[in-house]
Amino acid sequence: MVADAFAYHPAVAHYNRFVATTVGRDKTLRTVQYFSRFLAWYTYRTNSPASTVALFDGVKKNFGSVRKAMRLGKFVEHFKAAAVAADAKGMDPVLKFLAVGRQLGYAFYMSFDAMTYFDSVGVRKFDGAARLQREAYRAWLAGLLCNVIAGVYTLYNLQMAAKKSKDSQDAEKAVELKKLEKERSATHLQLISDLCDCTVPSSGLGAINFDDGFVGLAGTVSSMIGLYAAWAKTA
Repeated sequence: MVADAFAYHPAVAHYNRFVATTVGRDKTLRTVQYFSRFLAWYTYRTNSPASTVALFDGVKKNFGSVRKAMRLGKFVEHFKAAAVAADAKGMDPVLKFLAVGRQLGYAFYMSFDAMTYFDSVGVRKFDGAARLQREAYRAWLAGLLCNVIAGVYTLYNLQMAAKKSKDSQDAEKAVELKKLEKERSATHLQLISDLCDCTVPSSGLGAINFDDGFVGLAGTVSSMIGLYAAWAKTA
């Protein structure tokens, strides 16, 4: 039957595994949130009806609130990850330091961000919310910059390793070269995602004057990269 063919199709099983993950749902919501941010800016700049602008602005704010709620308590995960990275044996000391910095940055970002939740959704307003949000942006930017530096450092090491492998005609080295190329591609993609994400906190802090259209598109690109990774992981 058609219904059975649909219900037991591998694509449906893959979709169910994807939406069952918190990361998959978050990346989906994030993609819609940042694309709506871009559309709100675009429709405003093109003199679209106020109702259209308000529609996309509302989607951006509502999806942002949902994602903020989903992040509540997630700071514990990142504090633990920082401790695990600090205790890692045999890890490159530079990458180890940057991994700890990244996880601590994300942990403090999640902590400060959680403190602003009730203010952002209008349950209980308080004067210190804006300052806490700025501290959250600083922590997030610090974590992202650690990841950017780690990405550049990793790409350099991979390039040096690939150069050594190319000088050899050994079949085993050829397999290693393919593995290095795959790792380099994944690192490149993550670096692009991190650089796109840097526009959000740097704009929020006023460090760089990006408009909502640019931030929205950058956030959409990084979200789609994360969405692709989450989808591939559940294959």
